[in-house]
Amino acid sequence: MSLPVTLAVLGAALLHAGWNALVKASADKRLDTVAVSAGAGLIALALAPWLPAPAPASWPWLAGSAAVHILYFLFLAGAYRHGELSYAYPVMRGGGPMIVALMGAVAFNEILSLEEISGVALICAGILGFASGSHDRRATWFAVANAVVIAAYTLLDGQGARASGAPVSYALWFFVANGIVITAVGLAQRGRGVPAYLRQHWGRAAVGGACSAAAYGIALWAMTRAPIALVAVLRETSVIFAAAIGALLLKERLTRRRLFATGAVVLGLAVLRL
Repeated sequence: MSLPVTLAVLGAALLHAGWNALVKASADKRLDTVAVSAGAGLIALALAPWLPAPAPASWPWLAGSAAVHILYFLFLAGAYRHGELSYAYPVMRGGGPMIVALMGAVAFNEILSLEEISGVALICAGILGFASGSHDRRATWFAVANAVVIAAYTLLDGQGARASGAPVSYALWFFVANGIVITAVGLAQRGRGVPAYLRQHWGRAAVGGACSAAAYGIALWAMTRAPIALVAVLRETSVIFAAAIGALLLKERLTRRRLFATGAVVLGLAVLRL
């Protein structure tokens, strides 16, 4: 992976951590997630008509990704219902890239070198090292299941972006579809609370939505320039940025365990750049 692509994906990871910190700091995290998804969808809807449409070959990938994202949010809710964020999030995000590497090799013949596999493994181990907090077995099952789902939609979107011929346009239409799906789920669960929350917190929806769209858009563009598994694992370094934001802005404790985990991630990044 070239240095410009690496730096772009790390920037996307920072943006991803930023909007997650915004949600984490909110009083109603579920409605804030809906607000961010709706904000990203509206921003994408305003921009998409001005760009060339993705090639028809990419639309089945887009439809598949939108369908898989329904499972993602169902499993996400289950993981957070039975376990703490500090446990479930790293398990979900840390397990995904290794599954992407395996599924990518089997399904799309995208085989990594030994050095790349070592770097991915170190980064995943470091991300999993961030997991802490109380949980029960159900939280683990939901989190592991969602790691598989994350791997699935990452591969679907990576292939879709490649088939589209226009990865930025593909990303915008993805956020339009995702915004519709997540807002519909939110309306089914919270009814009139959703539009009321959007009116009251439109600024958070706009900022969070812009960060979310930019973060994933950069990642999809990078997947057209590098192996999907490498982009996926670099994107999950957002866990480090999230920990730093939590320590500096949200006054969360940065434990020795998390410092060691950060070291493993940095070592993995160094291996990927050798």
